[in-house]
Amino acid sequence: MGRGRAKAKQAKVARDLKYRTHDTDLGALAKELHGDSNNDSSDSFEEYDKWSDYSEPQRD
Repeated sequence: MGRGRAKAKQAKVARDLKYRTHDTDLGALAKELHGDSNNDSSDSFEEYDKWSDYSEPQRD
């Protein structure tokens, strides 16, 4: 009981997604999925190193 309005909204959204044409920027999507080649990977290691003093020591 009471699910009619929610079900109708879901059907409306599904219909909109199915029949509406989307202009997808595939180049931007590929950059997001594969990472930007202009990005220097050493930056991320510096970011981790900055916070390493706050981590707990590893136990063997």
